[in-house]
Formats: sequence, C-alpha cells, structure tokens
Amino acid sequence: MSKRYLLGLDVGSSSVKASLVDAATGVVAADAHYPESEAPITAVKAGWAEQDPQMWWDNAKRSLADIMKRTGATADDVVAIGISYQMHGLVCVDKDKNVLRPSIIWCDSRAVGYGEKAFSELGADRCLGHLLNSPGNFTLAKLAWVKDNEPELYSKIYKVMLPGDYIAMKLTGDITTTIEGLSEGIAWDFKDKKTAKFLLDYFGFDESLLPDVVPTFSVQGRVTAAAAEELGLKEGTPVSYRAGDQPNNAVSLNVFNPGEIASTAGTSGVVYGVLGDVNYDPKSRVNTFAHVNYTTDTNRLGVLLCINGTGILNAWVHRNVVPDLSYPEMNDLAATVPIGADGVTVIPFGNGAERVLENKEVNCSIHGLNFNKHNRAHIVRAAQEGIVFSFCYGMEIMKAMGMDIRKIHAGHANMFLSPLFCDTLASVSGATIELYDTDGAAGAAKAAGMGCGLYKDNDEAFGTLKKLAVVEPDAKNREKYLEAYERWKKLLKVAEQA
Repeated sequence: MSKRYLLGLDVGSSSVKASLVDAATGVVAADAHYPESEAPITAVKAGWAEQDPQMWWDNAKRSLADIMKRTGATADDVVAIGISYQMHGLVCVDKDKNVLRPSIIWCDSRAVGYGEKAFSELGADRCLGHLLNSPGNFTLAKLAWVKDNEPELYSKIYKVMLPGDYIAMKLTGDITTTIEGLSEGIAWDFKDKKTAKFLLDYFGFDESLLPDVVPTFSVQGRVTAAAAEELGLKEGTPVSYRAGDQPNNAVSLNVFNPGEIASTAGTSGVVYGVLGDVNYDPKSRVNTFAHVNYTTDTNRLGVLLCINGTGILNAWVHRNVVPDLSYPEMNDLAATVPIGADGVTVIPFGNGAERVLENKEVNCSIHGLNFNKHNRAHIVRAAQEGIVFSFCYGMEIMKAMGMDIRKIHAGHANMFLSPLFCDTLASVSGATIELYDTDGAAGAAKAAGMGCGLYKDNDEAFGTLKKLAVVEPDAKNREKYLEAYERWKKLLKVAEQA
C-alpha cells in the first residue's frame, strides 16, 4: 500500500535540503541536502554576496531525486509541497520569467546606505510606526541599489521576488508572494495593513513590480507539467506553504501564538518570539516581521533577535583553545568550573557589527583572567556563558516590547547540545527550554499539510513532534547565574564605550 508524503524544501545559502514526511505519522522518511559541501557565494566586491537562483533549483532537484530514490516514493505519493527559504534576498525576472542577474542575498551589505538614507529622510516615527523596522539592508533597499547602479537592467525587471518566491515560480509558473514575505522585504505597512506604498514611492518603484499576494497556508499554485517532468513529481501537486527560514524554524517547533519562543544557535544565534500586538523596538535592535499566521484581522508578529557571535565563538574556542577535545568533551570540561567561571567573563561579539548593540562593532574580549588560578576550562565556560548572556540581553528588549518569555522551543542541535548552555539559558532567562528533533525542511513539509487541508490546525500537524528533553531553570543557583550576568552587562558597557 502506498504512503502519502509531504515534501519540504529548505532553500538556504549553504545548501538546499529536501525532506519527505510521512503524512500519517509525521516521521521524516528521508532527507538530503545538496551540495554536500557549502554552496558558493560570489563576492565581486567587499561586502557583496550573490548566488545564482538556478543553483538553488538544481540543488533542489538533486535533493529531491535522492530522497525519492531512497524511499521508493512515486510522484503520486507526494500530496503537497512546502518551501522554506533564506530571507531578504532579491531575485529579478523579466516578462519571460528569466532571471536578470544573480540574487543579492541576505548577507550582502551594499544597500545599507540606501536603507539608512530612507530611514533618515522619511523619519524614524513614520518608518517604525508603519514598517516596524528601518528599511535597513532589506530587499527593497537592495532593489534601490540595482535601480541606481544598473539602470538598464532595472528597466527590464517585470517582477522582484524573494528566494522562496522564485522556487515557487519554478514549480508552479506563478509569480506570487505572501504578506510575511512582503514584511521581510520591508514592503508591508502594518498600520494601514497594505503594501507600503509610501516606501515604494520614496524609492521610485512601481507597485506592479511586486508579486500578487497569496495566503501563507493555502494552495498557492500547482506543479506544472514541465516542472513535474523535470522533478519526477505529479502535475497538479499543490504548493501550499512558504515562509522565510526564521519564521519557518518557529513553525517547525510549533511556535504560533503570543508568548511562544523559538531559538537556534548555530554560527549565529536567533531568538524568535511571537507577539500578539503591533509593536517595535524604538532603537531597531530587533526586527519585527509578520509571522506565518498574521492576517489583516489577526496580529501575529515575529520578533527576531539575531546574535552574530554565537556558535562561531564556540567553534573558535574549540579550534584554538581545546583542539584536542571533541565538542562533548569540551562541554564536560566547561562543567568542571563553577557558575560564573571564577570571575572570567567573555564578551562574544567578534563576528562583526551587532544589531542588538545598535550596529556597534565591539569585538570579542576576555575579562578577569588570572594566570595563577585560571585555565582553559574557565575560558570554555566563560565563552558559553557569554553567548547565553547575549541572548538574555536581547530577550530583555523583547520583554520590553510586551513579550512574556516563559518557554523556549529549540532543536536539539549546535549549542543546544551543550547541557551547560541550556542550563545557563534557562536559569538566567527564567524560561523552561524544550528540545525537539526537527528541522526547517520537515517543518515546511508539515506546514504544507496545513495549507492543503490535510491537517486541521498546527496542533494536529505538529502533534507528532518528538520532544527530546526539558530543561528547567535552576532555582537553587539562579542568584549565582544572575550575578555573572550582571557582571557581563557592566563589562559590555565598558566595551561599547571603548
């Protein structure tokens, strides 16, 4: 008897991952990602970052072929498709749907000046009151750079898209986006609940450049005959969900409602919380976008805190301080040192300017090191504590916006594999941490089941999530954790003033 599968595609800048999820059990039958090593990013100039959208499509095909072969699934077995994608990228196509230039992706910084100028000239109150963000270095600012620097190419643009919109176009032939997608490009007006025409007018963009809007959970289009033949799928298979990677990571962890929090801690770290009221940080230290279940009638906003210096610091310590140890051994070594690392404190911001610090670049620093009593174990613990403290510092901003942080959902991966990291985060934040076995591609697949009506709601779609562990705050030692955190904040102030 054949099974019914949901297909999730997660289009990242490093690779494209595909997952087949058994629709009945919620279990991942197979997953694969291509390329197996990191995908290339072209940097013609310093601060630039581009990728060829065709590369995403080719890697999606390879990943899909791999999992179909390993599961023995047929085209008829795939009932719906969901897409997760790297946020804030710019894809430009002409009337024939041909890509006009490489995509300017999320980490490209060439458009910073365009966003800053718009923020200054339009005014902070207007931008934050309507957009909840500065135009910053997001998609519309990137398009402003193209308009100014590549006018001949700009004149040929029929539509601009996000990376996920491009993959959906390749599958269905339709050029569409979502409100969540518009918001991550800073093209959605949260006050007037429509496209941010005042910002389009400021940049001199015609509103027709934007794709038509479809609901995040809906049959957004169907696989064309050409795409079906190319991919080995069935013509007419619905594409029924898409979202940027951070909102989708939250979806993967069943984070939909106000007060629910999702976190990841890879190279950089993210805390993503859902807010039920329209609000923003007046200093733009965190970003606010439409969450996947935002509608013009229901406010569901995703508040995004990003810390650049997270796993990259832990990896640096592993490589340079304890190269002879595995990561689990490194975590065990850190646990031999008491809370607060006997007075050693690490400020972890060594991976460029940090938005949470108002775009200051304070670098990484080690404080309180005593050559007569401290050793490498103290540095390892202080580094992990410093990363946690940076999360908690940003979470204070989120709480000031009205977010009640009581529970943090996270995948059991990267820094969350460290018991010390989890214990410290739970104890300083006062929140319970729940660790799950999931990822973005699997989450997009299950969300597609919601979009096509296979599941009635998110609880049915994600009720099969496998909870691996629960970490409660350490009430007995919380005072010690908070004492170390207060010391960290005082030293951060010193570093910011240096």
